[in-house]
Amino acid sequence: MKATFIGAIAALGILAAGCEDMSSTQKRTLTGAGLGAGAGALIGGATGGSAIGGAALGGAAGAGGGYLYDRDKRGKDVF
Repeated sequence: MKATFIGAIAALGILAAGCEDMSSTQKRTLTGAGLGAGAGALIGGATGGSAIGGAALGGAAGAGGGYLYDRDKRGKDVF
């Protein structure tokens, strides 16, 4: 588990370095995906389920949430 955590932190550092040229929509969507994946993995692992499955579902939900948050902040209609 410790090696997985260190690997995840290293991957986040590499991803963060590539975010410089992204639009606000892309940044918020990616941030939502990252937070959702982390939360999903923690919840999935803590409840005895699959941490990988939880990360995948949480990442998808977080990406959608980040996109919707950006649209709301920019005052644009979502649909």
